Amino acid sequence: MAADDRLNDDPTENTEPPGQELARRLRDAHRRVRALPLPEEERARLHRRLLTICDVAKRDLDHAELRLRAFTKDLDAISPP
Repeated sequence: MAADDRLNDDPTENTEPPGQELARRLRDAHRRVRALPLPEEERARLHRRLLTICDVAKRDLDHAELRLRAFTKDLDAISPP
């Protein structure tokens, strides 16, 4: 069992710290990339993009949100959710 990272809590509660929804969406994007039937090089490239977004999120949540939205659009073009 994973540590209590609060990523599975009820999203209707208004007690989430800033960035919690972004963290949840980043986790889901990582899972989607892992599940894609792509060559290893392509999957690695997508993972590097996600790691860059995670790094940006440490400093600027709004910018990371924009980049994750763009990444998700690209991911949807490869494989719809």
